[in-house]
Amino acid sequence: MSKWTRLFSAKQWLHVFKKLPGLLTSRELPLKEKMLFLIPVLAYWIMPDVMPFMPIDDIGVTLLMMNWFVSRAESKLSVIEYDPRR
Repeated sequence: MSKWTRLFSAKQWLHVFKKLPGLLTSRELPLKEKMLFLIPVLAYWIMPDVMPFMPIDDIGVTLLMMNWFVSRAESKLSVIEYDPRR
């Protein structure tokens, strides 16, 4: 499945929404990795006019960052047995 096809896939977004809370609360994922998602998203929600050349709504930026974060975190935790119920 190509990168763009996955971006518009309902199955992919369901996966992202299911995994995100578990990854953000996981003890196996370092705080530094979590901050790579949280700081840019919170900064964009607080100061959206910093990047006026990007005609993307706040929710669009958040969704793109969620997708990026889940993909990155899952690749980082692929070595570790990850249990989202922790």
